[in-house]
Amino acid sequence: MDQQDFSASPAPRSRKSEGLRFILFLFLLPFLNPWVRGDGVGYYAFARAPLIQHNLDFTEDYRHANESFRGPRLDLSNQPRSDFRTPTGHLDNHFAVGPAILWTPFLLVTHAGVLFARALGSSVATDGFSTPYRVTMAFATAFYAFLGLLLSFRLARQYIEERWALLATLSIWWASSLPVYMYFNPSWSHAHSCFTVALFIWYWHRTRSSRSLTQWLILAAIAGLMLNVYYANAMVLAVLAIEIARQYYFAFRPDASATPGSALRLSQLLLRHSLFAVVLLISLLPTFITRYLIYGSAFESGYIPLKDWLWRSPVFFSVLFSSNHGLLYWTPILLLAIVGLFLFWRREPRAGTPFLAAFFAFYLLISCYPDWAGISSYGNRFFVSLTSLFILGLAVFLDRAAKRFRSRRAALAAACVFFATCTLWNAGLMFQWGSHLIPARGSVSFSEIAHNQFFVVPRQLASNVHRYVFKRKAFMQQIEDRDLRQLEKNPPPP
Repeated sequence: MDQQDFSASPAPRSRKSEGLRFILFLFLLPFLNPWVRGDGVGYYAFARAPLIQHNLDFTEDYRHANESFRGPRLDLSNQPRSDFRTPTGHLDNHFAVGPAILWTPFLLVTHAGVLFARALGSSVATDGFSTPYRVTMAFATAFYAFLGLLLSFRLARQYIEERWALLATLSIWWASSLPVYMYFNPSWSHAHSCFTVALFIWYWHRTRSSRSLTQWLILAAIAGLMLNVYYANAMVLAVLAIEIARQYYFAFRPDASATPGSALRLSQLLLRHSLFAVVLLISLLPTFITRYLIYGSAFESGYIPLKDWLWRSPVFFSVLFSSNHGLLYWTPILLLAIVGLFLFWRREPRAGTPFLAAFFAFYLLISCYPDWAGISSYGNRFFVSLTSLFILGLAVFLDRAAKRFRSRRAALAAACVFFATCTLWNAGLMFQWGSHLIPARGSVSFSEIAHNQFFVVPRQLASNVHRYVFKRKAFMQQIEDRDLRQLEKNPPPP
């Protein structure tokens, strides 16, 4: 199959598709939920504290956090508990600094605007917690996720007819875990992870045929950003490992010495890969510096020590099929996407092998992680990082399935019904999870989910969407109260 140049401008039809998606993105902005909650407290603190206080004192972030986050960390006098102090005297904040890096350009503009407004007499607080800052944070998160979807679509349409690439993009957008972290919990890192991984894979694919030294350095900077956002994204570097292994295989072949310039080619490989590693390490300085300041060691993550991971007993089955946030149990559309990745590997092994390697490396890592279920998670939230691979895989699957129909019209009609069904099911399940009709933590009952989908969600959805859009603060407080009651009944293990 002939492929168009990946660096070429999108065709007019592609521009129309991207324009329609942008209109949809703007239309959905009222669903942005500008709150800082749970893990998001730690992520947002890395942007707010340096911007407002010019330090890494997270005391105010703890005090402004939601009760389920704040309660265990503050004493009765509203002071941080001593057991949450690190050896350097800082408050524990093991969350990655990458999302703050991506938010900061937007927040700088907002902060300047708030300062200007106050000079004109406005009373809006400049503490980083007031509405303009939180709305900016939420908008930036959704914007980055949209860019990730756009890059994923552009990758998929290099191999698959545009209609299937578009439908796959829309399906993953609304039938996976992504919308929860793009709209409902924007202070978490997963939407940023979707963007940075998509950017890395897109640029890797675009430059893989003949990557210049400058392009190697740009790729390294993107990889550094990707790892600053989420440490588990290191597994995505498997696409590069496969490429590099192939390059050295051909460089060291017995007949390579007979090829003029082969020694230079090997030296070029060593130079470019060495510089890639150097720039990658430099790009990771924000992580190393913040870890050093907070924990006293640049290599202390603050997460569960590696020695306590499940290296000898990985939970491969549970990660996929457990009712406790199993990937395919909660978001079954991803099964078709994974099948599509295998189909793509068979058809395009040069690109498919690295992509499949990245998926398996990521899957292996999460299967060994003690908190593989994500604690409070919609589906298995870690895999939001692989959105671009899932969009490509689903596009391939839809394209292959369409060939079994007698006409394109019938195939497209069936695909639209499939998209609508998956989207409606996922929307109902997101509503159940977000409103705590089902537990946010631990296992859930499929029979309860199914009963709610057909008998509870239809009754409550319209009124609650109205409250979500127009009475957001009271509605969020009600959700928080439900969460606290569920935590009291089923406290997390120590």
